[in-house]
Amino acid sequence: MSDSTQDILKEATTTAAVTGSLFSTFDIIMLVLLLGAAIWWLYSSRKENKKDEILLSKYSIQPAGSIQITENSFIKKLQSSGRSLVVFYGSQTGTGEEFAGRLAKEGVRYKMKGMVADPEECDMEELTKLQDIPNSLAVFCMATYGEGDPTDNAMEFYEWLKNGEPDLTGLNYAVFGLGNKTYEHYNAVAIYLDKRLEELGASRVYELGMGDDDANIEDDFITWKDKFWPAVCEKFNIESTGEEELTRQFRLVTHKPDEIAPNQIFVGEIARLHSLQVQKPPYDAKNPFLAQIKVNRELHKGGDRSCLHVELDISDSKMRYEAGDHVAIYPINDSNLVNRLGELTGANLDEIFSLINTDQESSKKNPFPCPTSYRTALSHYIEITALPRTHILRELAEYCANDEDKQKLLLMATNSQEGKALYQSFIVDSCRNIVHILEDLKSCKPSLDHICELLPRLQPRYYSISSSPKIHPETVHITAVVVEYTTPTGRKNKGVATTWLAKHKPEDGKPLPRVPVYIRKSQFRLPLQTQTPIVMVGPGTGLAPFRGFLQERAHARSSGKDVGDNILYFGCRHRDQDYIYQEELEGYEKSGDVKLNVAFSRDQAQKIYVTHLLEKNMDELWDIIGNRNGHFYICGDAKNMAVDVRNIVLKAIQEKGGRTEAEAIQFLKKLESMKKYSSDVWS
Repeated sequence: MSDSTQDILKEATTTAAVTGSLFSTFDIIMLVLLLGAAIWWLYSSRKENKKDEILLSKYSIQPAGSIQITENSFIKKLQSSGRSLVVFYGSQTGTGEEFAGRLAKEGVRYKMKGMVADPEECDMEELTKLQDIPNSLAVFCMATYGEGDPTDNAMEFYEWLKNGEPDLTGLNYAVFGLGNKTYEHYNAVAIYLDKRLEELGASRVYELGMGDDDANIEDDFITWKDKFWPAVCEKFNIESTGEEELTRQFRLVTHKPDEIAPNQIFVGEIARLHSLQVQKPPYDAKNPFLAQIKVNRELHKGGDRSCLHVELDISDSKMRYEAGDHVAIYPINDSNLVNRLGELTGANLDEIFSLINTDQESSKKNPFPCPTSYRTALSHYIEITALPRTHILRELAEYCANDEDKQKLLLMATNSQEGKALYQSFIVDSCRNIVHILEDLKSCKPSLDHICELLPRLQPRYYSISSSPKIHPETVHITAVVVEYTTPTGRKNKGVATTWLAKHKPEDGKPLPRVPVYIRKSQFRLPLQTQTPIVMVGPGTGLAPFRGFLQERAHARSSGKDVGDNILYFGCRHRDQDYIYQEELEGYEKSGDVKLNVAFSRDQAQKIYVTHLLEKNMDELWDIIGNRNGHFYICGDAKNMAVDVRNIVLKAIQEKGGRTEAEAIQFLKKLESMKKYSSDVWS
């Protein structure tokens, strides 16, 4: 007992004795003990609170599960493994990453052991230190995406180069670009990167490579690298060791039954185990949301084609979208193709396996989530409908028992004119995927695990959202034509995502079908001021984002806002077959929310397209973009329609705006830079 407590007790006892207190000595002692306990509790409580404050100041929320520190120094990785070649990739669909892997693998032939690196996972400021490694070389396989933008994984690196002034003197580099000539900003990222690296003091080892995905990007890549390697040899005074060794990048581990618990086996998750069973926001490319399909109906009223209107429920996702954004869907391959590939390779599709990278320094430990079954890998992770590139054919050749089959594959893998022509006719023109190749070259019997290693990763499919969150905040709408066509070999090829969607329609009494999705933000945006007039050109499913735009503008007008003119150019084949959303559009027209210009190309002897209608209205077009500060939008086919529309706009600027051809081009470029001329196109 403390001195102060003893004093209180003495004083209380004395007072009681003198005054004849109503309380007994025992009562007073108990009261004092209670008082002492209260004082001690207050003191201790303050001490604990102080301790909590110290702990809280040091506490940070960590993600569930084990916390690992990832080494992001590519310099240390190069040094520790005795490498001098690093190949960075900027990839949205996986092709850039694939090309980077092929270059790094080939480096061994030229005494340059290589490493593939994702700029998003690296400290790119270390490029200034790469010169410290003798005979070092950095290669960049960079795709251009959107309207001349870098891919998501290269965005931070691109901004660092653009806004910073690092000294890259002594850095040896080369750039190969992946683009599409039908787009306005063809290979813009690679062109900028190649120029910027030189400005910052780096030394170009070989000229910029330009891959065109609209033609034959595989051919472009092979042609470039066949000249790139001799330039590297000359630069570093090295020689090729001869033929390329076909070495596997991943080793196979087959798991015995019951070796791995079922809940530790991937069943289609994109990255995190159980991510589709236990959903946790935020949702993105590596963590998609499993959305219910609430509506899935046919839009075409006739004909032999199908167009789906699909509504995805995102109410529990906390995802938000804006009119003009895209939704990514992770599809599942056709089970018939999966089973056929199992038959052709003689594999047990339900066997559990893992593919493990033989390069311990690589950040990519597996080509896709492992362990998993072959059935899951072929259904969820492997792009089995893609046309195989030449390096895949080279490796398949080693599995041919028949020499004629082997020589055919080997020839297509060469850079000779004969080989290129055969690849074009046998693979590209005939639309042969891996299943078709194995069916037609019967002596080719590759192991299924090697096919899983060689084929690219199944990518999500992106669709322009055809709704507005102002009207549909809890659902995302998709408008998609079901892809199906007959190949020159008589086979039926089907689109992966649309084929899957077509089979998954809500049925009474059954749980709603679900599909993994996430929202990808877009620069395709309505003007901030609702009174700004807009012109929209969107034939076919190019109408999709404009349906969202019209919903948003109609909502603004019904809310009492001043809304500018909405002029829509829409085209299809037949009014009575594929005029999608006809009732909605004509309803908007009646209410004054849109001025419709509709072309039905095959309802008369002479075909009429949206471009014909637009060309007739050049006075109105120039008035909106030249006099009234309006915005112009195109959505749809990049190869023909978008090019033709652009030419008409240039013609209107010249003829109605009184500009020369050079002035018209500059005027249009200014509109683009101010986001007053926007494209959401595909080829």
